[in-house]
Amino acid sequence: MSEAERTIERIRPQQFHGTAGLEDWRVVGEGACAFFRVPSFGVGARLVQGIGALPGVPGPGDDAPPDVDLRRDGVTVRLITVTGDYYGLTERHVEVAREISALARLLGVVADPSRVQTVQVTVDALVGADVVPFWRALLGYENRAGSDEDLIDPRRRGAPFYFQRMAAPRPQRNRVHVDVWVPYDQAKERIAAALAAGGRLVNDADAPSNWVLADPEGNEACVGVAGPPGEDFE
Repeated sequence: MSEAERTIERIRPQQFHGTAGLEDWRVVGEGACAFFRVPSFGVGARLVQGIGALPGVPGPGDDAPPDVDLRRDGVTVRLITVTGDYYGLTERHVEVAREISALARLLGVVADPSRVQTVQVTVDALVGADVVPFWRALLGYENRAGSDEDLIDPRRRGAPFYFQRMAAPRPQRNRVHVDVWVPYDQAKERIAAALAAGGRLVNDADAPSNWVLADPEGNEACVGVAGPPGEDFE
């Protein structure tokens, strides 16, 4: 297999998690992410500068440059390929993730996987084709690759919107809810915290990949994980 063929090979979240050398990273709803704690903004800036200079990191014309967010206490890096027909991970991301983790270690920066998460807004719709255009125009979003029911921020900053098909009107329940994607090894702790804060478990039929919770007034939210490394990750 050539280098070009190898770098575009698509992989599933479970494959990513099962690969050695990626302990700093977690796949959530929007790609593979890592959070690196930094002692100062300056150290974080050096990490970002170093990421940009890594030989394996794609340039701005590539379909898979890392998304990097620098804050005073840490740097969040997200790896995902966005093309006209694909929105997900490739073998190339494995190499880039390893390079970024190695750079962080050289700078004395430590990863904290517990700080990784992404949030998605889900809207229940009877006829998605009627509803999606409104939200696309209102948000200034675009359709996700290969999907007519997912909208994403073209700048990849705002929460994505997913339009879930509803078979019949459901006036007794809210029709908009938040999906919180967390690392597979943080889900139970996050759920326990939400329950302790007054929430209740509505449905765990899809565990260990998804749990439906509700606040004290019945507003629902889901906790989701991507690609847990085994059938049971207790």
